This record gives sequence, C-alpha cells and structure tokens, in this order.
Amino acid sequence: MQTERMTQTMDGNQAAAHAAYAYGEAAAIYPITPSSPMAELCEQWAGEGRKNIYDSPMRIVRMQSEAGAAGTLHGALLAGALAVTFTASQGLLLMLPNLYRLAGEHLPGVIHVASRTIATHALSIFGDHSDIYACRQTGAAIFACGGVQEVMDLSPVSHLAALEGQLPFLNFFDGFRTSHELQKIRVWSYEDLKAMHSPEALAAFRERCLHPRHGKVFGSAQNPDIFFQAREASNPLYDDLPGIVERQLAKINARLGTNYGLFDYYGSPRAEHVIIAMGSVCETIREYLDYANEEQYGLISVHLYRPFSPRHLLAALPPTALRITVLDRTKEPGSAGEPLYLDVVSALEQSGRLTESSGKNAGPIPALRVFSGRYGLSSKDTTPAQIAAIYRNTEQKFFTIGIEDDVTYLSLPVPKLPDTAPAGTTACKFWGLGGDGTVSATKNAVKIIGSCTSLSAQGYFEYDSKKSRGLTISHLRFGKAPLHSVYRIYDADFVACHNPVYLHKYNMVQELKDGGVFLLNISCRGEELEAYLPAAVKRCLALRHIRFFVIDALGIGKEIGLNSKISTILQAAFFAVTRLLPPEQAIEQMNAAAAKTYKREGDSILRMNREAIRRGFSEIEEI
Repeated sequence: MQTERMTQTMDGNQAAAHAAYAYGEAAAIYPITPSSPMAELCEQWAGEGRKNIYDSPMRIVRMQSEAGAAGTLHGALLAGALAVTFTASQGLLLMLPNLYRLAGEHLPGVIHVASRTIATHALSIFGDHSDIYACRQTGAAIFACGGVQEVMDLSPVSHLAALEGQLPFLNFFDGFRTSHELQKIRVWSYEDLKAMHSPEALAAFRERCLHPRHGKVFGSAQNPDIFFQAREASNPLYDDLPGIVERQLAKINARLGTNYGLFDYYGSPRAEHVIIAMGSVCETIREYLDYANEEQYGLISVHLYRPFSPRHLLAALPPTALRITVLDRTKEPGSAGEPLYLDVVSALEQSGRLTESSGKNAGPIPALRVFSGRYGLSSKDTTPAQIAAIYRNTEQKFFTIGIEDDVTYLSLPVPKLPDTAPAGTTACKFWGLGGDGTVSATKNAVKIIGSCTSLSAQGYFEYDSKKSRGLTISHLRFGKAPLHSVYRIYDADFVACHNPVYLHKYNMVQELKDGGVFLLNISCRGEELEAYLPAAVKRCLALRHIRFFVIDALGIGKEIGLNSKISTILQAAFFAVTRLLPPEQAIEQMNAAAAKTYKREGDSILRMNREAIRRGFSEIEEI
C-alpha cells in the first residue's frame, strides 16, 4: 500500500537527519563543514523533546574531535545502543581506525557523510568522493544517495540494513551540492519509518552486545594461527548484505511506488552507451537523457557501492550495451584507474563481458568497451553539455570533464547546448556579499514558493572559502515539472546584484536571457546611474531587451535601522518584480517568515523587518 506523504522544502542535510533521528538512540557529534547541520538539527530536536520511533528523544553527546565521536559511537554500539554520527572529509579519516573495528566486531552503526574533498596539495572545503573512497577497505558498507529526494527516500535503508546485516554503514551524498541544496520534497512520517523497523533485529543486536547476563570478549589480540581464518569467517555477512539491502529497498518501494535498487537503470532499454556513476551527477545525467531523447543512451546509478555486487550490476545493464563510461568523483594518483571504474571492470571481467561471447538465442555478444572519466573534484560544476561530451566520446579511454587540461590533454571538447531544464522552468541568480543576508533571504524565498504554490522549487548556494564578506551566488529555480538541474545557472530569467561593485568585476547581466529581468541595489539615479554602469552592461541591457529595476536597499536599511542587513528589502523587491504571488500574499508570507526568523531578537527587530518588507515592495523603480 502506497503512502501519502506531506511535502516540505529542505536540504539534503535535513533529509538525512530526519532518518538518523528516527532510528538513532544516541549521536556522538563534532562539527565539520558541510555535515554540521545534521548534528545541529538532531541536537535542536532533542532539546525540543522530539521523540524518535522508540518514543524517546535522541541522546546527544558533544565531543572534542571526530576521533572522539567515532570512539563514542563504538562504545555506545558495544553497549547495545543504536548510535549514529555525522562527518565529512578529514573528519571521516579520523574515524577510520574505529570504522575498521566497527566492521570487524559486526556493529550496526550508521555514519551520515556529506562527502567532501580530502586535502592534498591544498585544503578544499568543497565536495567530491575522495573521503568515501578512502573507506572502501574498512569493511563498512557504503551506500550512495543522489538528489535531496533520494536522501529522504533512501537514508532509512542504511539504518535498516545495518541492523539486519550486522555491519556499519556509511550513508553518503554530495557535500554542498546535495547537503545544502534546498528542494521541495516528499517527507517520510515517523509512523512509516517505524513500520519498516524490525524489533526482532533490534533484539538480536542487543543480545549480541555487552550485557550483565552474559560475558563477551571484544578487542582481543590474535596470532597468525587464527587471525586469517577469523577474517575469512566474516565472508557470509558480506555475501548476504546485497540481498538484505534489496529487501529493505523493497519495503521502501512498496510504500512509495518507486523502483529503487542496488543499481538503478534510466534511459532507453536498447541503449548502446551507458554511463555508470553515483551521487548527484546522476540527476544531471537524467535531465540530459530526457532532453536528448536518444535511443542509444542510458544511465546506471550506483546505490550500494560496498559490498559491490557484480550480479546486480549486470542485471541492470542493457544487453544492447556496447560502450560503458564510468565516472569517478576523485583522483587516485598512480592507480591503473579510479575506484568505481576498477570495480566495474572487475565485475565485467568476472562475467566474461569484456570479451566477445555467445548468446543463447541472439548469436555472439560483442565485447564491451569501458571508458573512465574524472569529474567534479572540489565541487567543480558538471553540466548537461559535459554529459553530452561523454556520450559522444568514442576514442578517449581516460578523460576529464569540467576543466581545460592543457598539461596532459585529457579533457573532452564540450559542445554547446541550449537550456536542457524542463520547459517552463524559471531560473534566478542573486549575487551577494557574505554576511549581507542574501543566502538566507533566498532560502526563505525557496520555502515560500514551495509552501505557497504548487511549483517545484530548488535553491543552491555558492560560497567562496572566505565565507563572511566573500562572494555568494544564490541559484533559485522553480517550475511545474520536477527539477533535476543539479548544476549552476548560466542562462537566467532573473538576476539580482546586491552589491553594485560586482558590476565592474563579474559578467552577471551577460547571463540573462533575452527579455529577462535585472535588479540592481544602488543609490544613484539618472545621469549618475548611467555613468556608473559599465558600457558592456548597458549594451547587454539594450540588445537583449532586459527589463531593468533599481532599489536603494542600503539607504532604506539605514533609515529604518537595519543598516547593512538589506536582504529582507531585496527579497521583497524580488517578489514585487516577479509577481510569483499576489503582493498581499507575498507580504503576508514574508512577514510570517520574518516572525519565525527574528522571534528571539525582540519586537523592535521584527518591526524593522516588517517595514523593510513594505518598502521593498513599494520603492522599487523600473528604469
């Protein structure tokens, strides 16, 4: 029986925390970007007395490092508590020693990972899969989610399968790209999550752990006479785990009407060229496949990466496939290939698909050609045009996309594509200064659109590593169709510049479509305004028939006492220009959002923001 679910606008971190809090009895936490919001949300919910499926608040333990959080997770599981933690990047590396122990002692802990780059020649706070790949020999199961909806739908699998399979799980999704992307999604109820939970598996776990009634030995030392044998004795757990994960997915599919598997196929059943990948890039590939509508293209999305199941991979692969391209979001210097590529090649070798073979009914089956591509390191953007380049590639066995490689010449030429987003999608960009509230205002706008309209809504936010006082670019999309556009906006219907200095540094007006809207926060008018605008900007405004609006948000902010906190004024101006909602409804919703945001700041701050909303609507001017 399919479940009716409420919709809510949230990011990937909140979607993962939703499942973690439901199934977790305890959480050991230590903050690291971009996973920190998961821990913060669980701590907030526990403080509010929110109950998990066991009818009690989660117990939160703050630690002084990720190593301490992993040790606390280990100890809690030994004592029979279902424990979780949240981490990324270097923090996950500090958990590796305990991760080996958790797997070796068959403890069902779950670590939710907002996957992030490991520091090499330089530190990067942005996302790729190098941290996850560093864990692949620990013995922990590794499960991948794509977009925000998948994080909500599939995060329960790691908790359910860990408990039944007696192994720890890393449930991961792309840092920033998914962890901080806002989407209007369908949300699990705790009643449904409880219904999928197995009390018998929980009782068996408690019985295996430390207990006053019976003794257990953990942490022993072993000599060569038995260590090897004991390691091999764990093989059945890993042999059985793909089937266990498949059973948990079947529970989810029965409730949602979905068709999630260990490997999900999307595209033509007669595809000749199939991309294999995991994470958020699969959303972009789906969008391109919908746009191109090519019979020869397909996609396999990997969910269960460890233990890797060749049988399930081959079942998902169309029999017509002649070429496979495996995408890895990491670089492993000196290796014969990247990790996922090597796993796929090994699986195909075991099946005999890398050499020409005979089919039972269809004659000879040609050998598969396998290509390997690197993409997206440190959150480098991956666009539909790059995906088109991959599908068109027939010669370059090892390649990169997203950069221009002028050293080893591995990058593919990228064709020009029109906008591949579904028809009717509106794209908006907001250029702000870190700390001016632009990001928070855009998040509120996404939530208002999601809650007050029937439209799909998506928000994504670019930061530089300076964070406060650095450049921020907020990307907002909305439309009638579901959104799989997991990449930045390059052709916008609306652009707002909240800091006029940026006009002389960045090409923002040039990204507007013909007939688009440009909103500039600036105090000058008339000849002074014309003199301030760069010639290239004025030319673009004229040639593309762009509607040009201005507002003096900084002046308004000073008059009402908000000073440089101008985001509420500019958010009101956005709704005034776009007319997404009737003005009265937009003002009402913005006032409600302000009341929620500033309720702890006092009545005077709330009054200032209400006045900011009113004046943002009334004082915008079209040039």
